[in-house]
Amino acid sequence: MKKISLTFLAVVFAMFSVVAQDSVLGKWKTIDDETGEAKSIVSIYEKGGKLYGKIDEILNPDRRDAVCDKCSGDLKNKPILGMVILKDLKKDGSSYSGGTILDPQKGKSYKCTISLENPDLLKVRGYIGFSLIGRSQYWHRVK
Repeated sequence: MKKISLTFLAVVFAMFSVVAQDSVLGKWKTIDDETGEAKSIVSIYEKGGKLYGKIDEILNPDRRDAVCDKCSGDLKNKPILGMVILKDLKKDGSSYSGGTILDPQKGKSYKCTISLENPDLLKVRGYIGFSLIGRSQYWHRVK
């Protein structure tokens, strides 16, 4: 009986590790799609059945104290570090959509979809109107 219990626990832990690897939740290194430069670390988390993403770290030391001077409303001149840039994404098949992403450098929000390309690569697409009119970035999982 003890052997069966241990085997069962091993299988359960293995299943959880596979699920965790296939999850978009966690920390991601953002890569600028125009320059290829690593810019920040974003934590993607779930709250109320939706996904959000917050800037946890700015990688360029000269930009660590940057504020969103091009943002409007409540975000105007707020620190970019700690800012929630992904909002209200909902599960949509194998991807997440229906939310928005903020580009703090331009101060603009766009519709957004995210999907895993593989366990360590996240495709993030921001767009206006139709998904065809937009741009994609590929973020890398931080281990």
